[in-house]
Amino acid sequence: MKYMLIMRATDEGFAQFADVDFNEMLETVGRFNDELIRAGVLIAAEGLEDAAESVVVDYSSETPVVTDGPYGETKELFGGFYLLNVTSKQEAIEWAKRMPMTGPGIKTEIRRVPTIDEFPQDNEWIKRERAWREETGQL
Repeated sequence: MKYMLIMRATDEGFAQFADVDFNEMLETVGRFNDELIRAGVLIAAEGLEDAAESVVVDYSSETPVVTDGPYGETKELFGGFYLLNVTSKQEAIEWAKRMPMTGPGIKTEIRRVPTIDEFPQDNEWIKRERAWREETGQL
């Protein structure tokens, strides 16, 4: 089963690591990533650029509106993710408990990623996606 571990942080959470040396952070996170790799569960892991560099597309009006910067009233920002192939939600939780660079204001949301097999296989769009996944070696 695939689970996504979504890393979220408040301003307080981000602030506690503002002065951490970048190489120290790479070493800490790198050791954790290596554990995931050696355990055979890591599919992907990515951090995101600072939210101040983002844009938001708001679909509230008929014509989507694009604005710079993070969401106006953000309490927690999505800072990155891990995608793991584990046997259960409990195993995903156990990996999340070992996550480095944590503390007050930092949370990890865990969500299962459904497989293509869970969708109606007679649907034309699912057939096309399955063919694409097979062609690109994802199935």
